[in-house]
Amino acid sequence: MRKLTRNAARCRHCGDVIESRHRHDYRMCKCGSIAVDGGLDYARRAYPGGNPDDHIEELCEYEEVPDNA
Repeated sequence: MRKLTRNAARCRHCGDVIESRHRHDYRMCKCGSIAVDGGLDYARRAYPGGNPDDHIEELCEYEEVPDNA
């Protein structure tokens, strides 16, 4: 299982790196093209329509944790 350890993204339009640090910590880049949310609980992205790869460079980091069987 993977655990989210960093919830961040870079805007391909303005170059801002934005990071959500806690649940419901909604962060938007300076040009308003992307947003991240969720802290380490979930990774949510917001961007204008179209292909997300045109707007967002993912910078999320994960660690592997053992499943509790």
